Amino acid sequence: MEIAQTATESRANAAAPAPPTQKISSDFETFLRMLTVQMQNQDPLNPVDSSDYAVQLATFSGVEQAVLTNDLLKNLTAQLNISGLADIASWVGKEVRAAAPAYFDGAPVILAPNPAMIADRAQIVVSTETGVEVQRIDIPATTETVEWAGVGPGGAPFAPGVYTFKLVSLAGGQEVARDPIDVYSKVTEIRVQGGQTMLILDGGVEITSAQVSALRNPS
Repeated sequence: MEIAQTATESRANAAAPAPPTQKISSDFETFLRMLTVQMQNQDPLNPVDSSDYAVQLATFSGVEQAVLTNDLLKNLTAQLNISGLADIASWVGKEVRAAAPAYFDGAPVILAPNPAMIADRAQIVVSTETGVEVQRIDIPATTETVEWAGVGPGGAPFAPGVYTFKLVSLAGGQEVARDPIDVYSKVTEIRVQGGQTMLILDGGVEITSAQVSALRNPS
């Protein structure tokens, strides 16, 4: 009868997990019961040394404290994330610059290339979200911003969607570097995800707040 009751309680506990602190308390009570049973059933001719019990109690107490410390750190991290979220809430509706894909909806995309120091010319390589190259544009080897109009050689605009941009730095006709290009995109949402503050840009592009190198009002 006692075994059946224990099994029923175990199923109930599995269906409704207890909070960490309650679980620790329950585990500690179970540990004490097991320790008591161990003491009652030990060999009277060869009893367990009292120091062994002390070691077991100290070990369980250390694990208990570690779990509680982890819970406190998680709560503290969550509070800090919420605080950071409030600090950058004003970024929504503004444009941020980051090395990330950009959403094209017919309006020009502002690119901020940064060619290698030894480059004498450069190329912008435009690809779809799936990595298919659709355009290659020659530009001077300068850091001046460039407007990508999203228009093909025949004058037809590219389809709306997310595009990636890479800068190929050339020196003496040889490729010396290939790097992502910073783009300006509008922030539509800010959220905490996996312990990081994430910015949601036009077209659903996601970046972390740490990737942002500049912030400005919409152009």
